[in-house]
Amino acid sequence: MNQVIVNDASEESIKQTARMLYLGHAVTFIFSLGLLNLIPLIINYIKRPYAQGTIVYSHHEWMVKSFWVYVALMAVAVVLMVTIILIPLAWLVGCAAWIWYAYRLIKGFIDLNNNRAMY
Repeated sequence: MNQVIVNDASEESIKQTARMLYLGHAVTFIFSLGLLNLIPLIINYIKRPYAQGTIVYSHHEWMVKSFWVYVALMAVAVVLMVTIILIPLAWLVGCAAWIWYAYRLIKGFIDLNNNRAMY
């Protein structure tokens, strides 16, 4: 027996907004290393209440948490960079943060398209 998920128009609109935000985070992340991610982040904060009670709410939370953890990891990398002696470790932390954030954006986008909530 096949199961079909039926979304009403408003829920599909909320889901489409989340898709655009994932893409916005990805584009600004790739071209500015996250410096311009404040734009989609602000939109996440604005649109999150409208998604309350849907799986999309968890995706807004996922994007917001991912951004702030990425910022914290990059701050650690900057502090390590300032020490001069730990520059190789700073590069390692920065690269690991970049890969981790890219993974989170890709995973979230795929799960949103598969109608799965984020944990």
